[in-house]
Amino acid sequence: MGTVIMHNVMSVDGFIADKNDDVGPLHEWLFSGDVPLLRNEVGEYDHSGTGGGIRVSGKSAGYVRPMWESIGTIVMGRTLFDLVNGWEGKPPAGDHVVVVSHRPKPEGWHPEASYHFVDDVTAAIAKAQELAGERTIAVNAGEVGGQILAAGLVDEVAMDVVPVVFGSGKRFFGGIDGQHLLEDPDVVIQGDRVLHLKYKVRR
Repeated sequence: MGTVIMHNVMSVDGFIADKNDDVGPLHEWLFSGDVPLLRNEVGEYDHSGTGGGIRVSGKSAGYVRPMWESIGTIVMGRTLFDLVNGWEGKPPAGDHVVVVSHRPKPEGWHPEASYHFVDDVTAAIAKAQELAGERTIAVNAGEVGGQILAAGLVDEVAMDVVPVVFGSGKRFFGGIDGQHLLEDPDVVIQGDRVLHLKYKVRR
């Protein structure tokens, strides 16, 4: 089974977006560096800028590149799916997406894309593991991510912390109840305008 990593970019006070789902400056570091993160059709890193302009600093690239390339399946909530229209059927990492939603896939929406809609977080992780094999399962933080962590289905928590204070908005861990212990961080990397942290979940 692949490792289940709950992951997102967040403000220093723990928000992944404001109350209107605006991410503000949280993703600026992803577009301000010199090192491309995505590969082109022939498997080379896309230096042309056609890959959405996703470029990070060299300090971030050594961590982010292998993490993104390890992903087999992304698990996301319906709110994010609707906000980005499922990235038009082309996720930024991995080959498959599992959407936790009580509503089905929109009729006629990108039938060629490997997107699967389930209405339960346990079923979502089971489907994601089936699709990912030994590759990583990346769970987007927020309400769904918090539910998956609370269900004991997350192995690691990864945060890209941006130096901005939101004050209010959508929380990294959603509305999770109770305490959940993590181990000491096994990754601490200072990038340009971002701090990368990764923790194993204590069992």
